[in-house]
Amino acid sequence: MKEIIINIIIGLIGFVLLIAMLFGIGALWSKYNVWSNGLAGEAELKKAEWNRQIAVKEALAKRDAAISLAQAEIERAKGVAAANKIIGDSLKDNEGYLRYLWIDSLQHTNNQIIYVPTESNLPVLEAGRLSRVKEEL
Repeated sequence: MKEIIINIIIGLIGFVLLIAMLFGIGALWSKYNVWSNGLAGEAELKKAEWNRQIAVKEALAKRDAAISLAQAEIERAKGVAAANKIIGDSLKDNEGYLRYLWIDSLQHTNNQIIYVPTESNLPVLEAGRLSRVKEEL
């Protein structure tokens, strides 16, 4: 009978120890969850900081590219303006060269009607002549 009581007491002690271990594991588990969530939060914060820095660097790169493109466009416009000035200055008071260019361009205009302005800068229209030319063809 003493053995049965001793076995019951040992069983109860074992049961109490098992319950205590489960509570201890539960408490440790909750502390572990808090700790791991804290680490995950810190990692997410670092990732957000890096993403912000990346966005800032990309924005700066776009700004620098826009500035460079604007400067290139300004330089291109200066070149076009200089070329236009050279062409304009070379054609100024150069009636003979302009007449030569006009005659040269006439050689490359086959079967086209060219309207030459009169004294009042109005072209003489020959609408009736065009229909006669089509009938002849």
